[in-house]
Amino acid sequence: MDPFTADELRALRDSWVISLQAERKSPETIRSYVMGVDKFLTWCEDSGMSADLTRARVNTWITSLGDLSPATARARQLAVRRFSAWLAEEGEIPADELVGIRAVKLDQKVTPALTDDQVAALLAACRGERLQDVRDAAIVTVMVETGIRAGECAALQLDHVDLANQSLTVIRGKGGKGRGVYLPPDSRRALDRYLRRGRRNHARGDSPALWVGERGKTFSYDSLHKALTKRGREAGIEGFHPHLLRHTFATNWLADGGSEGGLMSLAGWTRREMLDRYTRATATSRAIDEARKLRG
Repeated sequence: MDPFTADELRALRDSWVISLQAERKSPETIRSYVMGVDKFLTWCEDSGMSADLTRARVNTWITSLGDLSPATARARQLAVRRFSAWLAEEGEIPADELVGIRAVKLDQKVTPALTDDQVAALLAACRGERLQDVRDAAIVTVMVETGIRAGECAALQLDHVDLANQSLTVIRGKGGKGRGVYLPPDSRRALDRYLRRGRRNHARGDSPALWVGERGKTFSYDSLHKALTKRGREAGIEGFHPHLLRHTFATNWLADGGSEGGLMSLAGWTRREMLDRYTRATATSRAIDEARKLRG
């Protein structure tokens, strides 16, 4: 079988996307995969190389990404690995030559949690009576108190919220898994205020979506990221991004005496390494607090 050209692989990439959608991969995951494959194919063309899905070719490409962070390089390599595996499964290539390729090594990056004062400043930046003010305050409160992902929050629908039973249902989490989440009092109050003062009288009142964008537009993951990043900037939180709210939830849960198993269940994690990654920044302080309690 002759090697595929970059254009031929792009055509097959479109079929791969259909397969990913059938597997219920999130739009963010699909976007990341497509970007990684496109970057590889463009690099092959710009370098005058054939688009061979071999270890040597992919490793050369990854080496050329020296200016990118290890996490970004790893994500792009993963995209090409998944694409190669799919091509082999579909019989488009004789074999997946990327099986066993060494993944890009990640730095042990420490992501800090927000302090109580920073959370208060973030909520203060959302203060107001406009629809977007009430909405953003509810989003911040729900994310920091439940630990749901930004994409999961953006995808919430009205019938996923049960204020009477103090619960929130994440119908489709990362990897296609759904789970129930407890809604603390502050989250219930913020959601109730949003539903009463904003959502019910809005032009898109017949939409099943929980969150409403400005002027009736759809409120997407990108909309959430843009809105909260703006609030973080107004709150004076350097380097703020919505994912910090999930880190803050995890840190607070353990600091308050919550179990690791409970945290993994609420956060929708199946691997221990995710727990370690999210709580690495405060592991030492928690150990000191534990020692103080045990030893007096």
